[in-house]
Amino acid sequence: MPPTTPYAGKFSSCVPYSSNANHQQPTSPYRSSTVPKPARENIYNGAYSVGENPYDIPQPHSGAYRSASVSSVNAKEHHYTSCALSENPYSSPQPYSPRQHSTSCPGRAHRHTSGSSGSSSDQSCRNNNNVAAAKARFYGHGVTTSYGEMCYHDNSLVSASLEALIQHLVPTVDYYPDRSYVFTFLLSSRLFLPPYELMTRVCHLCVEQQRSGDALLDKIRFREVAPKLVQLLTEWTETFPYDFRDERMMRCLKDMTLHVARGDEYSWRAMQQMTQRLIKRLSALGQYEEAVAALNVVAMERPASLKSKQASAQRSDVLSVCDDPFVLAQQLTHIELDRLSFIGPEEFIQTFAMKDPLENHKGFFRKRKTSNLEAYVSWFNRLSYLVATEICMPMKKKHRARIIEFFIDVAQECFNIGNFNSLMAIITGMNMSPVARLKKTWNKVNTDKFEILEHQMDPSSNFSNYRTALRGATQRSETAHSSQEKIVIPFFSLLIKDIYFLNEGCASRLPNGHINFEKLWELAKQVSEFLVWRQVVCPFDRERRILQYLVTTPIFTEDELHLASYESEGPENNMEKDSRRSLRSSLLHRENRT
Repeated sequence: MPPTTPYAGKFSSCVPYSSNANHQQPTSPYRSSTVPKPARENIYNGAYSVGENPYDIPQPHSGAYRSASVSSVNAKEHHYTSCALSENPYSSPQPYSPRQHSTSCPGRAHRHTSGSSGSSSDQSCRNNNNVAAAKARFYGHGVTTSYGEMCYHDNSLVSASLEALIQHLVPTVDYYPDRSYVFTFLLSSRLFLPPYELMTRVCHLCVEQQRSGDALLDKIRFREVAPKLVQLLTEWTETFPYDFRDERMMRCLKDMTLHVARGDEYSWRAMQQMTQRLIKRLSALGQYEEAVAALNVVAMERPASLKSKQASAQRSDVLSVCDDPFVLAQQLTHIELDRLSFIGPEEFIQTFAMKDPLENHKGFFRKRKTSNLEAYVSWFNRLSYLVATEICMPMKKKHRARIIEFFIDVAQECFNIGNFNSLMAIITGMNMSPVARLKKTWNKVNTDKFEILEHQMDPSSNFSNYRTALRGATQRSETAHSSQEKIVIPFFSLLIKDIYFLNEGCASRLPNGHINFEKLWELAKQVSEFLVWRQVVCPFDRERRILQYLVTTPIFTEDELHLASYESEGPENNMEKDSRRSLRSSLLHRENRT
């Protein structure tokens, strides 16, 4: 039967993944010499380059981020006995976790500022930064100072008006914004205004600031500032390329290219090269989305082999495609990293950003703003249902037990690799009610390893065990000497939840109308960590046949899973009998209508 009491022992059977080239792959009890070795080939048939990350993004300086706080909502608690975390390969302690926060947000409270609320220019604010630092040193820690409409605490920006923040982004001849500020504001500005409006205003301010009334002098001044404007636009296009699927953004970029061409040939050439790289990235994105859509169409087909339990016995199962848990975990990691690499950082913010009144604006680059994030969540759901389908499909109890043990081993290898998303998807699939009710099947399974894995992903205390493992995997990645040790694939749904509650738990605006920039720093910190993880290139060999099976083989719907479960092990009470009768009638009616 499915485990109900967690394993209280040590996770000694789970050997941490080694980067040693002589690492011996675990022998598999499922290996069959009659299974042909699949060809190593790209599952997406060359739709995009896997070895090359299409977004070589500039990373913000993490040291500039300020820690904030966020309300956390604990999931339903399960009372587990304690596990010796010293045996966990990811249990290395770290002094600070970006995901662990207190229960209050310091940005919620309106800070008293020592400066006047006058309308001094942002340029004077920039020139007085050294003065602010000197004052902070003089008055000690905890000093809050204001310059015009920008408020600093310990010489770090904590709040400002929207206009001041936009002005602070605009480069001048002797000023260029800090890269961490550029990333943070470009990421979260969409909470307050759409990207095309921000770009229009920044470009307009950059041009207008150089006007003096003398055409020759204006040309000279713009030639001096043009390289910095190109640098800003380059950071924008390389870090947030999906913003430019909006044809209004492309039109603004084209207008600026023409304007730069009149003043500086070198900057004009740089603008052309930047635009070419952008088009190439957007083209790769389009090819990827088309490939995923085509795979989903194949996966949605309902062949006859899935219409009845008896007929499904003739369908290929996962053990006939891959009988090595280590290899299957590697192929799952390929899929995870492939799909992670195409998620834009802005998609996390777009999920709760203000709605663009012109959202229905039609154009060549118009796409759903969170489509790649949604596709990745759909992959998690598909993997969960695939696991449940593979378990419920076999007619024989012994075969079902072998498949359960196989997926437990795959989940363990995912844990060792650092692929927490596939690990959680497998655990979710094995805990679905059609699988959990197969008591006779579970009685034939040694559940010790599964109970340990469940304990690692236990949702109690806001997933504290998982967060400890994630910190350890992150530390291993930071000190890695091989690509294998760099792999960190977080439990994605929890990452989204953390960012969502950070946004909901902290006000975006303070009582004086200023933007709460402390909140923006923390949002950027969490998203920038994800950007580091998604840039890792998967070091494992591709097995095309296995990949094809994972992403295209048909899976049972929830009703079909329940019916297959009842046909594997009959109903135990009148409620289950009524449920089986209703499911049979419903599915038969659906087939006849189709």
